[in-house]
Amino acid sequence: MMTRKLPIIAVATAPGKAGVGVVRISGQNLSTLTSALFHKQLSPRQASLLTLCDEHGDAIDQLIAIYFVGPASFTGEDVLELHCHGGPQLLELVMKRCLELGKNEGLVIAEPGEFTLRAYLNNKIDLTQAEAIADLIDAQSEAAVRGAARSLQGAFSDDINNLIEEITQLRILVESTLDFPEEEIEFLENAQARQRLVAVKEKLQALRAGAKQGKILRDGIQLVLAGAPNVGKSSLLNRLAGEEVAIVTPIAGTTRDRVKESITIEGVPMHIIDTAGLRDTTDVVEAKGIERSWDAIRLADLVIFLTDAQSKSQQDELKAQILRELPPKCAVLELVNKADLLQEPLKVVPSEALLISAKTGEGIEQLKQRILGLVGWAGPQEGAILARRRHLDCIERAAEHIERSEQFAANGNNSLELFAEELSLAQKHLGEITGKLLPDDLLGKIFSQFCIGK
Repeated sequence: MMTRKLPIIAVATAPGKAGVGVVRISGQNLSTLTSALFHKQLSPRQASLLTLCDEHGDAIDQLIAIYFVGPASFTGEDVLELHCHGGPQLLELVMKRCLELGKNEGLVIAEPGEFTLRAYLNNKIDLTQAEAIADLIDAQSEAAVRGAARSLQGAFSDDINNLIEEITQLRILVESTLDFPEEEIEFLENAQARQRLVAVKEKLQALRAGAKQGKILRDGIQLVLAGAPNVGKSSLLNRLAGEEVAIVTPIAGTTRDRVKESITIEGVPMHIIDTAGLRDTTDVVEAKGIERSWDAIRLADLVIFLTDAQSKSQQDELKAQILRELPPKCAVLELVNKADLLQEPLKVVPSEALLISAKTGEGIEQLKQRILGLVGWAGPQEGAILARRRHLDCIERAAEHIERSEQFAANGNNSLELFAEELSLAQKHLGEITGKLLPDDLLGKIFSQFCIGK
């Protein structure tokens, strides 16, 4: 885990050409480095227009320098930001010059996420806020941006901390009665311990429901289009994407590999994968594509199984095979496509299936609503936050311990110690979300996924 005290440096803006590029430095005391770079002391929190020169005194760039003195900075250490012109080679030269002049101070290139990690270690932010920074950068929709911003402001952390505080008060109440066994039940009843436990349970359930919605907003939905060749999978992908991203021909087996496209439906990110038609084939290339199709199905959040309204041969057998390969909790939505080619309305549509035309758009809006319903999306919510699989796992484990504590509370005198222990375990899992009780190896893994300059 990145806990070194050496000063660190990195380019904080994205790779490529831009009008402005930012080089960021953080360390315990950067006054010596700033003097070496510009031959003057910088006024804290003021923008200074300066010229950075190489070892021969020739100008590298005219830039704006802003110096933040710790702990009043993002990382809690001294931070120096150099706002340069945004050429990649220019930024490399600025980095090189800073490393030369900071050599005696131990200046080194930052590891991924190290600036944010230092902010976390210096108690500037908690872990959910740190993760929200990465989520804000990676947000794929307006709703995701707003959810990440709320998490960064501490909304999610406040909900977790308030729940931890309620559990703490309940633990104090329960554990204080253990020294007075003859008065346990009466004391707990007078203090309404069980009612308070029910209130904690209800708040935890609401938090879990919100976290599930937040995970959908953050990660999106892995949606796989599957079916036999030439049933209209690529046409449906093009219709949902609003442009021709997949080649469509009347020839069966046109799609030979997975085609991926990301869209949003009512603000929910959807990662749609158009797969090769599932069939037996002797074509080596097509067989490889079909193998990848099955791999995609095994990782899907939702599989859309397309059939042809004009032909139902072998469809039931193929659907049964797909159902055997699905991951746990993955739903299947059956679509009967090519409704536009029917001479008369289809009299028999499989139960729960939708009749659509990817060519004309018939039934597509209904399809979108069905997709949102199947993946568990409850619609836009005021105060929504983003959540990760890690958060949801912690909340679900905490809920399990609250359920057990409720059972022990109902058993009376002989189970109060177990009641208190289950409360403690629930508290521990919630504390892992904000990083108060997080293993070091998991902490390192989380921050390794950040970009270098953050």
